[in-house]
Amino acid sequence: MIIKFWFPDSPSFLWSLLFLAIMFGLNFLSTKGYGESEYWFAIIKVATVIIFLIIGMMMIFGILGGESVGFTNFGLGDGPIHGGFFALVGVFMAAGFSFQGTELIGVAAGESENPRKHVPKAIRQVFWRILIFYIFAIFIIGMLIPYTHPSLLKSGVDNIGVSPFTLVFERAGLAFAASVMNAVILSSVLSAGNSGMYASTRVLYAMAKQGLAPKWLSRLNSRGVPVAALIVTSAVGMLAFLASFFGDGVVYVWLLNASGMCGFMNWLAIAVSHYRFRKAYIAQGHNLKDLPFRARWFPFGPSSRSCSVWSPLSVKVISAETWIG
Repeated sequence: MIIKFWFPDSPSFLWSLLFLAIMFGLNFLSTKGYGESEYWFAIIKVATVIIFLIIGMMMIFGILGGESVGFTNFGLGDGPIHGGFFALVGVFMAAGFSFQGTELIGVAAGESENPRKHVPKAIRQVFWRILIFYIFAIFIIGMLIPYTHPSLLKSGVDNIGVSPFTLVFERAGLAFAASVMNAVILSSVLSAGNSGMYASTRVLYAMAKQGLAPKWLSRLNSRGVPVAALIVTSAVGMLAFLASFFGDGVVYVWLLNASGMCGFMNWLAIAVSHYRFRKAYIAQGHNLKDLPFRARWFPFGPSSRSCSVWSPLSVKVISAETWIG
């Protein structure tokens, strides 16, 4: 869908094959290859979001784009929660898909040179990054773009030009915004795919080491890369080629819902594991002060996460039953 913004008549499977090969190559090189690629992907995303936040704030206060909008769009129609509570919970699956990836810190800890130092630092940074680059950016979009905007209502999912980020830039008078944002979205998608391939490969490797998967998946090459697990992961990634048979938008929705559902289940498992680990650690006579990192507000954190995860899962199940029935 993203590439068709520039090349509308090009076949999807060729681009899928190209990007899959690029991600395979980055992960095949070594962990350093994955880290370097994510470093540059992150720079692109962070720089773009910072520019977006600055321009958005200038537009909110009327410095750019004309008059100050204030909170007028929040009170428009039945805003700010259009469709009510169930509509709000209903979009959690897509939102969860976008937020997934923070748990990769735990996966990457196994290959960190000094996990006791680097992992706690990374965890603390995640909170502020989510708050600034996700929550604050969405807040600015809500301030500037009303939910009744015609470009949001009448365009299909295959038109990347209707991105709210693009609409904000265009409203600021930046004519080149569509192409720039499309390129940034492409880099973000590649980053997500790169991270997913890395995490899936390492999880398969760990399962093989523990006897939960075929032993041959635990084989490493001279650079310490579990090549067999990487090949299996890439084979599953070839599901992207289904887009050539069922349509780009259709397969995208399938994979988004499947990924979102699995992500919420992972978060639930992490929350339960965290709770049980704390209890078992104390029961075995250990002192929590010996841990290099302790999550705050325990047990409220894992308990609230468990409850919040059940909401979108329940709504999705109810929606599926209603649709089937």
